[in-house]
Amino acid sequence: MALKRSLLFRGIVPAVDFRADPLYVLTVLTLMVVAAEWLARRGPFRHVGAALLVILLTSIVANLGIIPAGSTADAPVSAYDAIFTYVAPIALFWLLLPVSLREVFKAGLPLISLFFLGALGTCAGVYVGITLVNGREAFGPLHQGVAGMFTGTYIGGSVNFNALALHYDVMRDGMVYGGSIVVDNIMTTVWMIATIAAPRLLLPLWKRRGALATTRATTGPILELPEETETIDPRTLALVLFLGGAALWLSLQLASASAAVGFAIPSILIITALALVLAQVPAVSRLAGVRVLGMYSVYVFLAVVGAFCDLRALAEIGSLGVTLLIFVVVIVFVHGFVMFGGAWLFKLDLESAAVASQANIGGGTSALVLAKSLGREDLVLPAILIGSLGNAVGTFLGFLVAGMV
Repeated sequence: MALKRSLLFRGIVPAVDFRADPLYVLTVLTLMVVAAEWLARRGPFRHVGAALLVILLTSIVANLGIIPAGSTADAPVSAYDAIFTYVAPIALFWLLLPVSLREVFKAGLPLISLFFLGALGTCAGVYVGITLVNGREAFGPLHQGVAGMFTGTYIGGSVNFNALALHYDVMRDGMVYGGSIVVDNIMTTVWMIATIAAPRLLLPLWKRRGALATTRATTGPILELPEETETIDPRTLALVLFLGGAALWLSLQLASASAAVGFAIPSILIITALALVLAQVPAVSRLAGVRVLGMYSVYVFLAVVGAFCDLRALAEIGSLGVTLLIFVVVIVFVHGFVMFGGAWLFKLDLESAAVASQANIGGGTSALVLAKSLGREDLVLPAILIGSLGNAVGTFLGFLVAGMV
């Protein structure tokens, strides 16, 4: 093995595709974070923000073939899978440590109301979309499954998506199932961009309405909060890393144990609870480094979201891909219209609407990232909780809509 590694280093033994090398992928993702942060402090990009830039930059390099565009069962990218499995939950843990529960309670009920408004918009969008693309003809006997899958995933997440796909045997048709995943990944990226930009773009409408709008959209670049610049020593850094790793390990063990006794508790809820308990300990909540490490992890997560916007895969699907894309665009358009239109009509907070919408379309982790990027610490924990609520109700509503179409 040592000889082979030596020969490989010297170029004698041909190497496998280096783009799947985890070290290479992580290096490029980190470079995208550096570039986004650098651009976000210069000229017109100051009003775009690093969060949006890191998604855009990574989607560009992924579609240029510099890094893999997404991760599939046939072509897994271990770096992407590790970020979703380990980095994102630990980022959530770190970002929750300074959360004030008093602020959370203020934001909770309105955000739940907005979440269900968005769920209603998703259901309406699926019904309108399946009608416009003539789903019975376009997807054949799988049209109910496709409708249910996108209802589930745009209220809950991938768990709901796959639950409906299994029930309706959509997985047996590789083109429909694979195409649905590709289109879902693209739209998730697009909607993350849209909800980051929405508080800025829609602010004039909210001002004319006299509704609650935003405190961050007009006061500077996104994700450049002073408290995210910290001085940290090696001992504190090691302690913060230990707490994150230990919390994730414990949450996974407890989730596995709960599943074994027939009462499965998602690990994301367990790590959220652990973070909230520790957040009540002043010595822990004031630890230096949790914001810096949390935001770096968030940036890397956003970079992977951008990498999953695989436009070439969409082109390979052909006409089915176009039909699926139109269908999903209609779903999200109707969802957005109902969500933001309802929030405007009832004079509800614009940023809360954006976070609730992201919880529907992208899930709890994406909603947390958006809340943090908007500077809304009070929405960080509610974003996670309504994301879990979506996982709980998404499958049920998916079956309901599938039966209707």
